[in-house]
Amino acid sequence: MMNCTGCAVVAVADAAVIVVATGVKVVAKTVETAVDVVTPSSKKDK
Repeated sequence: MMNCTGCAVVAVADAAVIVVATGVKVVAKTVETAVDVVTPSSKKDK
């Protein structure tokens, strides 16, 4: 039984890492979009 409990803990931790990583991607994209709105000419100049 102890072995299965360990597996469950690893699965929950893995799921938490995926949720955090996805959250970071969403925040990064939101910041990028906000910067584009504030400085729209920065990409056009390149």
